[in-house]
Amino acid sequence: MIKIDEIWLSREPLDMRAGPDTALARVINRFGKARPHCAYVFANKRANRMKVLVCDGFGIWLASRRLHQGRFVWSQLRTGDPLAIDLPQLQALVVGLPWQHAGAGHFMDRH
Repeated sequence: MIKIDEIWLSREPLDMRAGPDTALARVINRFGKARPHCAYVFANKRANRMKVLVCDGFGIWLASRRLHQGRFVWSQLRTGDPLAIDLPQLQALVVGLPWQHAGAGHFMDRH
């Protein structure tokens, strides 16, 4: 199991052709280093694809996701500092739900 203590949502789009080295370079440019047990989440300009870079303390993992239809609900601000999100917000985001209202005390339904 991959341990994740912090999740950071990038506001700036990432070219989805980017591999693990390019995504890692983006993290290092923004944070100074990639911290162990942190996940960094990126989307493309159209917000129909996403990549998640996870640093596990031994190496990095890069996962990609594409919805069959629709778009991911992303930050309206496409520039600026990354946003810290929690696990329930990430879980909502990856299935296309409005993550901003996910978490403790919130009920979410796709219908």
